[in-house]
Amino acid sequence: MQSPFPVPRVIRHLLAAGLLAASLGVHAERVVTIGLAVPLSGPSGSTGASLEQAAQLAIDDLNAARPVIDGEPVRFALLAQDDRADPRTGELVADYFVKSRVAAVVGHWNSGVGIPASRIYAAAGIVQVAPAVTSPAYTQQGYAGAFRIVPHDGEGARHIAQYVVREMKAANVVVIDDRTPFGAGYAAEFAGNVVALGGKIGARFALSSKSSDFNGILRTVRSLKPDAVLFAGLDAQAAQLVSEMRRLQIGAPLIGIGGLVGPTFVRLAGSAGEGTVVLEPGPASYRGPQWTHFEAAWKARYQEPITLYAPFAYDAVRVIAAAMRQANATGGAPLARELHRIRYRGVTGPIAFDREGNLRDPVFTLYGVKQGRWQVIKTIDERS
Repeated sequence: MQSPFPVPRVIRHLLAAGLLAASLGVHAERVVTIGLAVPLSGPSGSTGASLEQAAQLAIDDLNAARPVIDGEPVRFALLAQDDRADPRTGELVADYFVKSRVAAVVGHWNSGVGIPASRIYAAAGIVQVAPAVTSPAYTQQGYAGAFRIVPHDGEGARHIAQYVVREMKAANVVVIDDRTPFGAGYAAEFAGNVVALGGKIGARFALSSKSSDFNGILRTVRSLKPDAVLFAGLDAQAAQLVSEMRRLQIGAPLIGIGGLVGPTFVRLAGSAGEGTVVLEPGPASYRGPQWTHFEAAWKARYQEPITLYAPFAYDAVRVIAAAMRQANATGGAPLARELHRIRYRGVTGPIAFDREGNLRDPVFTLYGVKQGRWQVIKTIDERS
């Protein structure tokens, strides 16, 4: 008997294919979706886009290997969403991922977005591996499923403070932050380490992450004659700040924080950026067969330089998939438990997490701007 409701042709084909597969004893692949939450628009949009590109490469590499989890063929899929570097939007994205039943999340980029979103993931039992949420507060919340694949700000601030005090011989340091959880937290960690090392914090200031008016603060900074100025904020605003410093004839070098190394800062700052120093996660260069494959695949598909944080997004996807295979599960508590136990070799190096979900034994690289280009000053390896 013919159904009174017409079945669309596409659905008829899918039904027929499914019946054929069943009759041949072929098992359909189960789709395992990994969410990616990063800013894909606004000042950090280009960085977010590179993280999406890296995550998609990881997904494609996983699927090319015909993955099997708990005896069942699976196909990985990426669901990317723009969190706009905005806390409220990040929460909406997190709610959407919960409703979409993603198996795990790679994200976010900003600490101020990743921390509130992490509460939603934790309540839903969704594992989150952050490629750039560096505020210590993220893992201090005690969520079993919250991990970060980069070092946290407490570690980075300690190393950069040591460099500023011991090697730059800066006795009087001014600290400015952008009032975000990322910037304010890093500034506090840095200032505490400077004082502990015998240095002096001449003054501390805070301004909105959206501000472009630095005149009031910088006129005071000029009167303090600092040996160095730390700015705890993002690349575009840091470039504006250092340009204004030079206009007001403040010659102290700018000390930046993670996320500055890339084309945006040097393009916007121009000659004013000369001498800027920044500590970033990861080694200065990578090697090994995994890196060779990643680099070749990236260049073949995107025809553009690999950005500094892209390899971390690639590894975040891959370490999630590796833990799924070891746990014989695609999400929830079994996946979180396996991530706490995992020892994985990624393109960025060995990956393992401590009890809180922080990356164990991180590596850092110190960069400086010289002749309009980021150049390596030295690498700091906590494994050695």
